[in-house]
Amino acid sequence: MPASRRVDIAAPLLKWYDRHHRSLPWRSPPGAAPMEPYRVWLSEIMLQQTTVPAVIPYFTKFLARWPSVHDLAAAPVEDVMEAWAGLGYYARARNLHKCARAVSEKLGGVFPDSVEGLLELPGIGAYTAAAIAAIAFDKPAAVMDGNIERVLARVFAIETPLPQAKPELRRLAESVTPQKRPGDFAQGMMDLGATICTPKNPDCPLCPLRKSCVAQERGSAAELPRKAAKAARPVRHTIAFLLQRDDGAVLLRRRPPQGLLGGMLEVPSAPWRDSPWRNGDALSHAPAAIDWQEAAGAAEHVFTHFALKITALHGRVDARAAAEIDGQWQQPGDAALPTVMKKMLGLLPAGDDVRSTRNPRRGRARS
Repeated sequence: MPASRRVDIAAPLLKWYDRHHRSLPWRSPPGAAPMEPYRVWLSEIMLQQTTVPAVIPYFTKFLARWPSVHDLAAAPVEDVMEAWAGLGYYARARNLHKCARAVSEKLGGVFPDSVEGLLELPGIGAYTAAAIAAIAFDKPAAVMDGNIERVLARVFAIETPLPQAKPELRRLAESVTPQKRPGDFAQGMMDLGATICTPKNPDCPLCPLRKSCVAQERGSAAELPRKAAKAARPVRHTIAFLLQRDDGAVLLRRRPPQGLLGGMLEVPSAPWRDSPWRNGDALSHAPAAIDWQEAAGAAEHVFTHFALKITALHGRVDARAAAEIDGQWQQPGDAALPTVMKKMLGLLPAGDDVRSTRNPRRGRARS
């Protein structure tokens, strides 16, 4: 694309953003002083791999509970993890707390105003550093999220599939980012991708960049960006142990601090492995030696790199026996759990829809 067409992007985009911007709780109005860095940082961490509608209630809840970076830093990490439950990608929550502590304890509560300084903080990568620098400090940093990738791929008609096209798209982002109002420009590009230049059926007639968009001229906007074929997602299997007290409370445990869902509450389960479990084999991982019953139905949860297929065994104990079992007891509806664990609890049997599976120490189990 000729260089003369590249410089046309910022002006029409900002003009459109001034009129059609989304009003979001972590944003200042167009042209106004930037929102405080703590709010920008918190929102950007939450928005990684998560949609705006899903983030808004979490952002509001976090801000009410921890209104400053010092408040968040002082909170127990377990409280932060539980408040994050349901938002996914739980390493982000652990790094959120680590970053808050670093800013509070080492930097006096002041976030760095440069991409380089922000990159030194836990949990802040290239995209997040650029977004915070641009939006909170109005630095001309080139921001690149999925929406912006899509807009640029169409405007410049980039045929190289993602992710191979990312370096080229980043160079283009750097070339079009203006020196003035770079934060509004980044947010305008995000809004354009979210509302008009959408993945399917882009509304090209309403797009402020239509006169500069090569893909629109060629009639190929809906086909871009191209994506390389994905490998099949591996499948893992587990059996959840749904153990209830007489009052209906379920047994939960705390996962180790490191690894997938680290530090979160979990439903006890057999190790997640590549091959399906036989009930009799899985019982060696049960949290108690009782008569387990096979719950009807199954569930599935898709993580980034694999899918987890879940079946369940159900059991009941009285209060005296429950007191001897390691873990904590909570009513199913009260527990702050990751989505995958909520799906496990969704297999709790209704009525008598179970089949007996005895513990091997008390008899042979059915598989």
